[in-house]
Amino acid sequence: MSKITVNKLHTLAGHNHSIYALSEGVNPRFFYTGAGDGYVVEWDMDHPKDGKLIAKLPHSVYALTVDHARNLLVIGHNFEGIHVIDLTDKKELWSLKLTSQPIFDLKISGGLLHVATGDGVLIVVDMEERSPLKHIKLSDAALRSLATNPSTGHLAIGSSDHSVKILNSTDFSPVAKLDQHRNSVFALGYSPDGSTLLSGGRDAHLNIWNAANFNLEKTIVAHMFAINYLSFRDDGRYFVTCSMDKSIKLWDAHKYQLLKVIDKGRHAGHGTSVNKLFWSRYNGHVVAVSDDRTASIWNIEV
Repeated sequence: MSKITVNKLHTLAGHNHSIYALSEGVNPRFFYTGAGDGYVVEWDMDHPKDGKLIAKLPHSVYALTVDHARNLLVIGHNFEGIHVIDLTDKKELWSLKLTSQPIFDLKISGGLLHVATGDGVLIVVDMEERSPLKHIKLSDAALRSLATNPSTGHLAIGSSDHSVKILNSTDFSPVAKLDQHRNSVFALGYSPDGSTLLSGGRDAHLNIWNAANFNLEKTIVAHMFAINYLSFRDDGRYFVTCSMDKSIKLWDAHKYQLLKVIDKGRHAGHGTSVNKLFWSRYNGHVVAVSDDRTASIWNIEV
């Protein structure tokens, strides 16, 4: 195997609180961060030091997602609901007071926005009609993470009741319930071909599931503390995880072998919990955000 090189390209400051939310833009040259200060900032991968404030809200932002079909950014505003920003003119188009709970994750699929809330309710919003379609009570504990299978359309929901629930995306009927975690499930991701589902959480375990029959294929003690998020490279060969243990880890997505640890001691990484990350479609860089109030951009050569 060729030598793996890791270079930290940029550290981006500007938030006044832990950064909890991160989303790649409709145009992948841009990405968005949301934090405990209520700020939502747009960053340009070509000019990464020039962050632009596009929203200032009174409560924390834990979740962001983009609507590719409509060129929109959706902000999960804790205790209030959602705010929807037009990414052309950077102005709010509409908002909905959906819940008095925290919003932990957002995913858009087929014109529907799925909202994971702190009281265990999945809220489904019609983005065209700008109205809620369904409130589905799935748990007495918080819903923490969402992922959509690109092949089947199945919706996976990770919960603080330690389970991953799989729903049919057409009628939201239950398909499967995966019960191997021992604590909250914070991280979910389907491989780009939809054949595999990865789940991780507060128990620091990474579980690899066959997405066709939901068999557990492998369990890895992947981090020292909670796994907060994960992201595949577009070609499906590698994925990255981030953790409360302050590290980012690079993995082989076929052998499930750890290839590299990116941390403060070895690579001037984050000094506190790394909360979200994604593998950029624009330039292949990895973007991460942390409790240390900064975002980082990494070049990983494999």
